[in-house]
Amino acid sequence: MLHHVCRRHEACRHMFKRVGGAVCSNWRHMSDGQRVVAIRRETINVWERRAPLSPSHVAKLVKDGVKVIVQPSNRRAYSMQEYANRGAVIQEDLSEASLVIGVKQVPIDLLMPEKTYAFFSHTIKAQEANMSLLDAILEKNIRLIDYEKMVDEEGQRVVAFGKYAGVSGMINVLHGMGLRLLALGHHTPFMHIGPSHNYRNTEMARQAVRDAGYEIALDRLPKSLGTLTFVFTGSGNVSKGAQEVFQELPHEYIEPEYLPKVARHGATNKVYACEVSRNDHYVRKEGGPFNANEFEEHPERYASAFSHKVAPYASCIINGIYWAPNAPRLLSIPDAKVLLRPQESPWIASSAGCPQLPHRLVALCDISADPGGSIEFMKECTTIDSPFCLYDAEQNMETESFAGDGVLICSIDNMPAQIPREATDFFGSLLLPYVKDMLKSEAKHSFEEYDCSPVVRNAVIASNGSLAPNYEYIDVLRQKAKDKRRAGHKAQRTSSGIEKRVLVLGAGYVAGPAVDYLLRDNSTHVTVASQYSEELDAISQKCPAADCLLMDVQRSQEDLQRLIPEHDLVVSLLPYALHPDIAKLCIDHKRNMVTASYVSPAMQNLHQSAVDAGVTIMNEIGVDPGIDHMMAMQCFDEVRNDGGKITSYVSWCGGLPAPEYSDTPLHYKFSWFPRGVLMNCLAGAKYLKNKQMVEVSPGGGLLEAVEPLHFMPGFNLEGFPNRDSTAYINKYGIESANTVLRGTIRYQGYSTAIKGLMQLGLMDLEPHPSLHPGGPDITWKGFMSNMFGKSHDIFEDSLKDLVYEKLGRNKHMLDTIIRLGLLMDEIIEKKGNPMDTFSSYLARRLAYGPMERDLLLMRHDIGISWPDGSLEQRQLNLVVYGDQGGFSAMAKTVGLPTAIAAKMILEGEIQEKGIVIPLSRNVYQPIMSRLNQEGIQGTEKIRLL
Repeated sequence: MLHHVCRRHEACRHMFKRVGGAVCSNWRHMSDGQRVVAIRRETINVWERRAPLSPSHVAKLVKDGVKVIVQPSNRRAYSMQEYANRGAVIQEDLSEASLVIGVKQVPIDLLMPEKTYAFFSHTIKAQEANMSLLDAILEKNIRLIDYEKMVDEEGQRVVAFGKYAGVSGMINVLHGMGLRLLALGHHTPFMHIGPSHNYRNTEMARQAVRDAGYEIALDRLPKSLGTLTFVFTGSGNVSKGAQEVFQELPHEYIEPEYLPKVARHGATNKVYACEVSRNDHYVRKEGGPFNANEFEEHPERYASAFSHKVAPYASCIINGIYWAPNAPRLLSIPDAKVLLRPQESPWIASSAGCPQLPHRLVALCDISADPGGSIEFMKECTTIDSPFCLYDAEQNMETESFAGDGVLICSIDNMPAQIPREATDFFGSLLLPYVKDMLKSEAKHSFEEYDCSPVVRNAVIASNGSLAPNYEYIDVLRQKAKDKRRAGHKAQRTSSGIEKRVLVLGAGYVAGPAVDYLLRDNSTHVTVASQYSEELDAISQKCPAADCLLMDVQRSQEDLQRLIPEHDLVVSLLPYALHPDIAKLCIDHKRNMVTASYVSPAMQNLHQSAVDAGVTIMNEIGVDPGIDHMMAMQCFDEVRNDGGKITSYVSWCGGLPAPEYSDTPLHYKFSWFPRGVLMNCLAGAKYLKNKQMVEVSPGGGLLEAVEPLHFMPGFNLEGFPNRDSTAYINKYGIESANTVLRGTIRYQGYSTAIKGLMQLGLMDLEPHPSLHPGGPDITWKGFMSNMFGKSHDIFEDSLKDLVYEKLGRNKHMLDTIIRLGLLMDEIIEKKGNPMDTFSSYLARRLAYGPMERDLLLMRHDIGISWPDGSLEQRQLNLVVYGDQGGFSAMAKTVGLPTAIAAKMILEGEIQEKGIVIPLSRNVYQPIMSRLNQEGIQGTEKIRLL
């Protein structure tokens, strides 16, 4: 009887002959019992109505002697009765089956030990969400066959829903385009196409698309839309399925090189399609033609030109390509900021009363459904319940809306579930030829004994409690992920859901707003390290979610070596001289860094090392430097885009006490340690004025270059040049400017007061014997007396006369000295030299009181010439007041842009490597937009000359 049964089955003849009439080892129909396969119910979500086999496929298996158990489900597109009518057994218990097949993942608690399972497991990239499932499969000695890895000799998938993913995706995105265009003010024929799950079958959906196409052919698309172009990535089943639906519209196919021309001059009574293959946009980094074999083996050798060669001319992108983690992306987050930038579109015809599109790209259908993959800003899949989201590139934010800024995204990860009957028929017809091979599997037996086709064998992910040889790399990927989590890398997750970790070094004046902003995202953990417990106490009061760590950063190298790799990003708010040392550690540990300070030569020297390490070190992202850069670049880029030239640029910025708190000896108060402020007064400067280079010598020359400022007459201001303004001529791209000056704002009288302090030697850096920390106590009166070679008991009026004469009989300077208490019998806290001693004194004497507020003033005067010969001056003003009892203006305007930039780096919005400053529109535009939301917003006036 065995001989008779086995010889009826081609799959067994060879084995029967090989064993010479003995018991067939792989198709034991009678002696070991009938082969049994079970179709489990889908439980992953309410929309999953597909099955791996249809009733007609079940009938074929039953005819071949296979028992088919179908687990009851009223959700399937095919009813239980339809399966029963074709010979299936409808029952809950699946334990009789040696092979259990489904579509999506199986809940861990429903996995039966020592069975063979076939389904889409989504484990082959070591996806963290499914690693517990994989562990359970290994623990229960399950043999797992993953449809995704069933491929032919050329590596092409042989069992997939791909075609119907494309069909459903195309129907959905046409539906979404109708709604998105309506929100933008355009009624189109796409409005009458519904979501794919609304149709009984695809033919009904195709008819709706054909109806829309008929209206398009009658030229009923709004002219204000311009030409509509659809770009399809790849040429596989997904792309083919999508194109089948698209072809129901009046259309024309074009090659990628014709996209720019068609986008500008194409017809409006049809739509255009462009199929983009890998060789159309992937380019070798070292030059040479695209090589498919090399790309498969070493995708990291290639870059994608899709973002600037193809995407700018697409109205809708339909993405269906597989993306490997080390392959170049089609579109990155920074690419989106350029692609979705609001601008006048030269290829869109204007029409009175009809709004133009803010940018060409209207919609993106990412059928690959790979979050953070080839489309980096597609962060989470959408769902059948909520199939669309609007991605705002400037805010790097998704909203479930059709109105607002951004591109409409549709990326449903179970797209074919919307066409369940046809998808089941299609998938089952591909799977059925391999079911008999799968039925040969005995999960209890060694994988080596599994005699089946290479298509099935190579798709076995796990067997006998271990990963199959082809998939042992999953353990390597998992270990790498564990190592990253252990080091606090981006994959880190804790019980509280923390995903990103930021280390803030320094807890001084500007730290509060930065920490507060970062902690608004519950997935961000912030550690603040400082050597001053009172600063940490202040941070804890305002930001209780922050972890505060008392440590001396300058002396705790071991602690830094431990802390930096445990965090994803470091924000250094330390004195500027320490930044290069911190940056070196960040580069060594491949961690990104942000600081508000100027790029020093020592920092600039680290640029190539940072590039090689793949590290971003953002600098000059406070207020000055920082907001001043960004406000200026915003204007410069706008002028250049409109064909103008910059003829002059004069920028002033300063942090001051609010007018009601400005009555101090220096007309100034210190929002951070005074030494840096005083040192700036000793520095030199360089600027361009009327095409002439002007250099100010250090050591006091700066204060001789002071000029009154009249642009805000409500304030009594003066200003002096700041550092080397000419260094920014090339950085800003304003080589056409005849005048370039960046300066510092103070209230009038400040410079005179500082000159008096300099004349008395209070800003000297050389050690002074009277100020040695180990020496005897001395008062300010005593120290001043020593400076004049007098004894400490000199009569006070006599000392005043000496000071007055030393200051050139300048009453304002003398008044400053008296009001500062420098002629009084107050014991000095000695710091070794006059500068450090005096700075420490000022930090206490001229500190802001608890309820006092400060003020930040910024002014840009920008001269512009236009192609018609007309001249213009733009006046950009920024005025920010501190909050009484809250954050100071200086803290907000330094801390907030620093934190925003840090978060943008964490989120992948800033990807430029090396030493970076915020001069790129992709960087400054989102930061300025988010600062506006924080109440930091400038004003602009235009004056024609």
